Amino acid sequence: MEQSNPQKKLLLLGGGHAEIPLIKAAQELGWYVITTGNAREGLGHPYANKNVFADFSDKEAMLSLARSENVQAVCSGCNDFALLSTVYVCEKLGLPGHDSYATSLEIHHKDRYRALATRLGIPTPRAIVVRSASDFDSAIAQLTFPIIVKPVDLTGGKGIHRAANIEEACAAYKDASCRTRQDHIVVEEFVQGTNHGFSAMLVNGKVAFAFADNEQYYLNKYMVSGANTPSTTSAAGLAKLRDYSERIARELHLVDGILHIQYIEKADGTPVIIEICRRPPGDLYIKFVKYATGIDYPKFIVMAETGMDISSIADVSTQGFWLRHCIMADQEGIVRGVTFAPEIQKNIVEKFLWYKPGESISDKLLYKAGIVFFKFDTLAEMQDKTARMVDLVKIITE
Repeated sequence: MEQSNPQKKLLLLGGGHAEIPLIKAAQELGWYVITTGNAREGLGHPYANKNVFADFSDKEAMLSLARSENVQAVCSGCNDFALLSTVYVCEKLGLPGHDSYATSLEIHHKDRYRALATRLGIPTPRAIVVRSASDFDSAIAQLTFPIIVKPVDLTGGKGIHRAANIEEACAAYKDASCRTRQDHIVVEEFVQGTNHGFSAMLVNGKVAFAFADNEQYYLNKYMVSGANTPSTTSAAGLAKLRDYSERIARELHLVDGILHIQYIEKADGTPVIIEICRRPPGDLYIKFVKYATGIDYPKFIVMAETGMDISSIADVSTQGFWLRHCIMADQEGIVRGVTFAPEIQKNIVEKFLWYKPGESISDKLLYKAGIVFFKFDTLAEMQDKTARMVDLVKIITE
């Protein structure tokens, strides 16, 4: 007779490279990890104890899967659809570690977050919800160009366009409307400044740990290609972000766990939040935090999402000078390899490369060959080599 497995089960919504640190952390905490998602080729799936391939954006399918596998916890992967399905399933099954589905929509749908921020006095781009072509005409008449046109429910820069005039705005509206799963999009004024990330862990509505970075972008201006730390944002600016995080936590009664923010710092030092989420950021960002602070960020995220106590997390500063760099393409073609300049070799802490020689790059704006973590001796070295990284690390194509 087959013996039952007494090990507690965790369903992780996702199975790409970004989820690998979460899978490993969960296993170290004693969980039997089941990954899911449509992308069977996801690099994280082989690390899991079991794979059940299904669409993680389908809330009912995920609820059915969680029930059939009799899981004791559900953890979101690095995707907003995964997060919304996760909180839905946990709410239905009474599982710990997550906000309600309604609360999660307040954060993860861009139009609702903009309204929340305005109500709480948190700097945010002036935004207008658009449900029709006539709404769109009215919106762009009220805003000053350049504007940003974006779906309310997508991440990773999908469907986001900057428009400098009416003609560009109309093309952007068509693309964003085609991509969204909602019946509306959002149009907002463009905020000029530098791009950054701020990742916090909330405990009892307070920021118990915070990490900040400076973002880099390559050809795709809406997909982060790298991040380095320590942040150039002032102590006063970071204090504002802590305050904003705690205002949001109080207003929405957020459970303990991650609150990740992307912001633009204006010339006067004001941080303007442009994106916010309660799921792990992608592209091994959580491993970047672990390298730069020594805090086991993936582990604390899994602990929070499974209902464990995370009050032991320490609020430490960045140790040293670090860069997480996604190796992006500069042209379409056939991949022959990746080269690293001699002067950058000594800075490499870890390389995670997944490209296959001979594969074809069909979209240079989305293709990644891998992710590399670098450590530098000085701030000046970090800044210099970050600025030249696309020349120091290159995809060779033909």
